[in-house]
Amino acid sequence: MTAVVYQQREVRRARYAVAAVFAVHGAVTGSFATRVPWIQDHASVSAGQLGLALAFPALGASVAMPLAGRISHRFGARTALRGLLALWTLSLVLPALAPNLLALCLALFVYGASAGMSDVAMNALGVEVENRLGRSIMSGLHGMWSAGALIGSAAGTLAAHLGADARLHHTLTAAVLTVLGFTACAWVLDLQPAEDEDPPPRFALPPKSALLIGAVGFCAVFAEGASLDWSAVYLRQRLETSAGLAAACTTGFTFTMAIARIAGDKVVDRFGSVRTVRAGGVLAVAGGLLVVAAGHPAVAMTGFALMGLGIAVVVPLCFAAAGRSGPNPSQAIAGVATITYTSGLVAPGAIGGLAQATSLVVSFGLVTVLACGLAVLAGVLRAGDRDRPRISGPGAAVPDPRP
Repeated sequence: MTAVVYQQREVRRARYAVAAVFAVHGAVTGSFATRVPWIQDHASVSAGQLGLALAFPALGASVAMPLAGRISHRFGARTALRGLLALWTLSLVLPALAPNLLALCLALFVYGASAGMSDVAMNALGVEVENRLGRSIMSGLHGMWSAGALIGSAAGTLAAHLGADARLHHTLTAAVLTVLGFTACAWVLDLQPAEDEDPPPRFALPPKSALLIGAVGFCAVFAEGASLDWSAVYLRQRLETSAGLAAACTTGFTFTMAIARIAGDKVVDRFGSVRTVRAGGVLAVAGGLLVVAAGHPAVAMTGFALMGLGIAVVVPLCFAAAGRSGPNPSQAIAGVATITYTSGLVAPGAIGGLAQATSLVVSFGLVTVLACGLAVLAGVLRAGDRDRPRISGPGAAVPDPRP
């Protein structure tokens, strides 16, 4: 009995630790995003060149994410996460140091590669904690990422307002976040591969199950990227609102996503992944229809808020399902992450290109069509619901099935 109680405490502690890791990961993103204008000026790049450079984080992540599983196998999950997270937090310094376009592209490639590898490692550990607890926590973990991003962006906004040099700001931020991340990693689960377990390949195509799950994530991330980057433009150009009201729309969208993620685990535990994603798809479609048909800013803002609510928990549930879809969770998670990163890379440009050829209304019509895919494809997440044990009681844990 004592051993069971100790194991429960260990798993609960690991849950809080991995939540802190998600927050640290998000804080790096928020810190970087707020200083992009400073970085653009320092590197002396045009808007078009900056757009090119900002594609490199996704490219770096896509290339490097398949390596995360092999690194975890070689060093163990805890040590691997500690190293990869430190690499990610320290890479925050690089973009602000870039003096020209080429250096900025290289810095952002490294920045994205470290982001992707640490992303895979922390999601794999989050899935393992969720499995041992027997209830959903992935939505809440991604909510912690959003909270970290908000904190990082708030600090970055203050630094920008004070006119602080981004090199100094990011160096201090990287130092603080590295210490916080290193401390949090001391309490995550220290998973080790079985003695007879072969290491995963350095690069491999994701399993078919991950491709199907990734398709669900693609639809959600496409809608998220389109809304984040184009909601303010939509209100400003289509509905001729003030710049302040347009910006408030984007803030509202982000806020509804964060709140839905933090509260989403209770919904998932009550209704399951499939029904939650299907209901989210219906909300997202309803929101998209309101955006497309909006003749008043309040209607469009309501539509974007509904889309935020509808897609908020989809990506966390995709990672959770991928981690339970086969014998190699890291490889499956890396496959899903690669697809979602690609969607995030493609969405803003696709919306802009389609809007240039037609209109923003048609662009968000495409977003609405893709949101339908959430309801149609949600069934591929069923395996995760079936395989996850349902253990009653607060903080309940299941025995480690590993030999």
